[in-house]
Amino acid sequence: MSKFKKKKDGELPPVSTASLPDIVFMLLFFFMTVTVMKDSEPLVANELPNATEIKKLEKKDRVVYIFVGQPTEKYQSAFGKEPKIQLNDKFANVSEVGDYVLEEIAKKPQEVQSSITTALKIDKNANMGIVMDIKEELRKVNALKVNYTTYEGDAFKNLQ
Repeated sequence: MSKFKKKKDGELPPVSTASLPDIVFMLLFFFMTVTVMKDSEPLVANELPNATEIKKLEKKDRVVYIFVGQPTEKYQSAFGKEPKIQLNDKFANVSEVGDYVLEEIAKKPQEVQSSITTALKIDKNANMGIVMDIKEELRKVNALKVNYTTYEGDAFKNLQ
């Protein structure tokens, strides 16, 4: 008589599901801690123009965004249809742009404050006067690194 028993037909033991709840909760906590909520709702329509010579911004944490465009339908009754400036989640005047950029730069870590880029997301139907006013305000606060956000495509489609 032998001491060892033969395995029966190569059957696998049943998979233990005892650790499954731990794995599910670990994934749940991971996504809860990593997920970032969208910080601002778009208040202005923002159809960006096309451009052929574009370059992607490498470090998004070093960018301050300014949106310009016609207010969305929800806000047109209160603000009209003229292009407006959106800073974070509120409408602003041109005179508030400089202070906003300085506040946003101050929130960034000290070592990256000198490399902050101001990204202008301007609707393709916005007039150039408001863009020039924004650039003038940025010049006053010495925020000279400006980026115009566009889509990649044929620039002549902007004329249509």
